[in-house]
Amino acid sequence: MIRAAVFGVVLAIVSVGSASGTSENLDKYVGQYRLNDDPEIVLSVFHVGDHLTVEWARSAAVPLTEEADGRFAAPDDGPKYVFVTDAAGVVTGLKRETTGREPGVTVEAAEKISSTPEHNHFRPYTREEAMIPMRDGVKLHAVILRPADAKEPLPFLLTRSPYGVYWADSDSINGYYTDMAQSGYIFVMEDIRGRYGSEGKFVMMRPIAAHHDPRSSNPAWIDESTDTYDTVAWLLKHVPNNNGRVGVVGISYPGFLTAEAGIDPHPAVKAISPQAPMTDVWMGDDFFHNGAFRETYGYDYVFGMESSKKNEFKKLNEDAYTYFLDAGSAAEAGKEGGLTELPTWKAFLADPEYDEFWQSRAVQSHLTQVTVPTLEVGGYWDQEDMWGPQEQYAVLKPHDTEHEVFMVLGPWNHGEWVRTTRHLGVVDFGSATGDWFRKEVQAPFFAYYLKDQPGFDLKDVASFQTGSDKWMRYDAWPPKDAVERNLYLEANHALSFKEPGNTRAYTEYVSDPADPVNYRKRPIEATYSMEGSGWYTWLAQDQRPYDQRPDVAVWETPMLDNDVTVTGDVVADLFASTSGTDSDWIVKLIDVYPDDTAEKQMDGYQLMIAEEIFRGRYRVSYEHPEAIPANTVEEYKYSLHAADHVFLKGHRIMVQVQSTWFPLYDRNPQTYVTNIMTASPQDYVKATQRIYAGSHLILPVVR
Repeated sequence: MIRAAVFGVVLAIVSVGSASGTSENLDKYVGQYRLNDDPEIVLSVFHVGDHLTVEWARSAAVPLTEEADGRFAAPDDGPKYVFVTDAAGVVTGLKRETTGREPGVTVEAAEKISSTPEHNHFRPYTREEAMIPMRDGVKLHAVILRPADAKEPLPFLLTRSPYGVYWADSDSINGYYTDMAQSGYIFVMEDIRGRYGSEGKFVMMRPIAAHHDPRSSNPAWIDESTDTYDTVAWLLKHVPNNNGRVGVVGISYPGFLTAEAGIDPHPAVKAISPQAPMTDVWMGDDFFHNGAFRETYGYDYVFGMESSKKNEFKKLNEDAYTYFLDAGSAAEAGKEGGLTELPTWKAFLADPEYDEFWQSRAVQSHLTQVTVPTLEVGGYWDQEDMWGPQEQYAVLKPHDTEHEVFMVLGPWNHGEWVRTTRHLGVVDFGSATGDWFRKEVQAPFFAYYLKDQPGFDLKDVASFQTGSDKWMRYDAWPPKDAVERNLYLEANHALSFKEPGNTRAYTEYVSDPADPVNYRKRPIEATYSMEGSGWYTWLAQDQRPYDQRPDVAVWETPMLDNDVTVTGDVVADLFASTSGTDSDWIVKLIDVYPDDTAEKQMDGYQLMIAEEIFRGRYRVSYEHPEAIPANTVEEYKYSLHAADHVFLKGHRIMVQVQSTWFPLYDRNPQTYVTNIMTASPQDYVKATQRIYAGSHLILPVVR
């Protein structure tokens, strides 16, 4: 679930305030500076009055205050700009120092490429606010932005959010939706019920009501779909010079709200783009994965959303690993953190199974027809809602008789496609993939359906194929030329496409809940720590710290003598036993880089390509958990989700299997208890885990 962090990618840059400098010689800094690692970003530095300003194509001018000779600061704790000079005192570049998205200070170097700066081409927008009445009398707060110079009727582009829309103004909309803002839309940003400026009661992932008549005022039939319907109806009537068409777009929770705009939609809604939409938070999105509770995220997010009408995310003053380990169960952690009276935290404790509470909030069962052209968007390294867009596409596609359902999957974490960058952590994909998506797919999609403009040519799916690092277009997903091949986990720690002769052989490890495997580097900061958090890029972190642990089983191929391309859904099929009566199974498919790469920071790097957890008690039924018979071989078959990756010649393929992934997921006691959320200290026991040689990954290999 995205919060202001994604919007902050742009907002942190476009913040404007007053500032003045003390230097009398500012002209030497004026010019253009190209970032070395992200060359698509060219900063322009101007001398304005008694101070400098900096801007670029997606940023309004920010005033800089001189802190020391050659060192300047942006307002509101923004980046620091340190200018670099040669021996003669000539400015040759700068270093931009930022904090917030990653732990510590991020330093980006830029080379001066010109002494003549260039202004961006932002289109001015007017701003007004409105309280929009819903059918039950509740009023929702909205910000309405339209081009100040527009003469022709324009379509609406609506985003509904629980994260506050106070930030929306002319500069921010130009920075966030640069291409579409220049083209011209009436942008509408709306606070949903009970959040920020809106009236009513907030309900986390409000269940979809049985509203067969979209105009009914029955309070029992109020949901996010009807609120969208009423918002659209009001906008059409009260905002002049519109063309009668509405598009809806949003990332994460706003992606969930966007998907609901397509359920019993207003006739004026002509295109929607659910991006990283939270779709089923028990099955595969934010709060659970296959029944395993995402403890740190559930803890941080629920406090942030339900303890106040505004975002109030907690800050742990210690390593989250230590905090949750010392607390014991999830119930005890919530008690210590003051979450016990929050509605969704209560649901975590009372409804750990896939019961009516969670099923009523799931979107996919309502996607039984294509009511409006839909563009699903997701990231292969999305740490929050990677499952949602893939699932929505999969359930909509069989109903797509008019060919109006599309999907884009890129090398992104949660919402990263709004940024201009080539990187995810230390991994460099060679181009600004988000820029390509916004310009080549997103902008043409909405222009085609809302303005009748040509240019949208996506047949079905666009996917950024990692390894080869290029965009691919597919007529179907998964591609029809992908052939399923079994990659076997042999007893000698080898990976092979050849079925082993002795499937009774096994690999063994001992899982200890008192010493669980950490899921990312420690110390583990709070999810949305203002000082930076490894949360954003942990899925791309090097897995080498774990392959030597005795409680992580490892299999590896020899060095590949040819490329192996995997495109489609990766499935784990484990045959495993445990000495306990419950267990978690985590499977990670990893690309092992050679020791002599062109980029030295990638030498020997272990990059996860696909990964997932399965809670063993749900192997028969998600609704009705069962104990696992001790020391008995059981089958655990589940999806690791989509991949589009080339394991290059000279690399190796690795698989890691483990039974703890902490504190991202709560610890399985490994003793069957009725409710893991309230497990007692004595319930947590060591267990001997065995993975039998018939276990394999089903890989969709493209020949």
